[in-house]
Amino acid sequence: MIVTSGLTKRFGHVLAVDHVDLDVREGDRYGFLGPNGSGKTTVVRMLLGLVYATSGKIEVLGQPVPGRIAHVLPEIGSLVEGPSAYGHLSARANLALIDAAGERAGRRSRRARIADALERVGLGGIDNRAVSKYSLGMRQRLGLAAALLRSPRLLVLDEPTNGLDPQGIREIRDLLAELNAAGTTVFLSSHQLAEVAQLCTRIGVVNRGRLVLQEDMAALRGPTGRVIVRSPDADRAAALLDGQVALREQDRLVIADPDPAAVNAKLVAAGLRVSEVRAERRSLEELVLSVTGAGSDRVAGDRG
Repeated sequence: MIVTSGLTKRFGHVLAVDHVDLDVREGDRYGFLGPNGSGKTTVVRMLLGLVYATSGKIEVLGQPVPGRIAHVLPEIGSLVEGPSAYGHLSARANLALIDAAGERAGRRSRRARIADALERVGLGGIDNRAVSKYSLGMRQRLGLAAALLRSPRLLVLDEPTNGLDPQGIREIRDLLAELNAAGTTVFLSSHQLAEVAQLCTRIGVVNRGRLVLQEDMAALRGPTGRVIVRSPDADRAAALLDGQVALREQDRLVIADPDPAAVNAKLVAAGLRVSEVRAERRSLEELVLSVTGAGSDRVAGDRG
């Protein structure tokens, strides 16, 4: 669905994107991650033909970009750097303009398409007030509705849950999973690691313009070879497993053993209570930090 080879972008002397090789497969829910300023949005804009690459190749839906971008855009829904809309018009009027610009637009079914898109993003009951009076979360939902108007094969989204409350974030996550199950490939650039962890099946991580990790989520979050144990008898458990306890935090023990069943059997046989036992898996946050290191937009001051 998306393939790049040696994708590079310079702005003057600044190397913003450095030889990025993306591989987004049909059916993926692909999370595109990285610190602020790592080049994520620049990559997204190049995929959509909004910015030209300095060098490298891009294919989207099997077509070269930007050369054939007009051919594939009708099959792509996108939301990049926040939703755009005419502030003096209503949501429906804005969507009608977008729909009318589509190659496959049909006036007879336009009202139904707009109503369906608004309903799917939680704006089904919206009135005719001007978009300028919307909250940030409502604007974000409207931007998603615009991306869904043409039943896209590919969704390219940059921070789609920005401005939404927790309930709204969950609704959008469920919607994207539903669309993906129906055949839409989702490419999602986000800093919301918890949401990416729950939604995405594959991730790519950029840092300082370079792609430093690209892998299936299941492979990345496999067992670490250690077991997490919680026990009201943590002191006795630690003594019994002496030499295997890698970390202890009150009633929580991290045991250097790959077999949760064996650890549990040993504790139970000794008459100890066990409230939880499971294989340890690395969190997405740990994975991202391990490959981005100190990459951040933080600027330290001089305390000297």
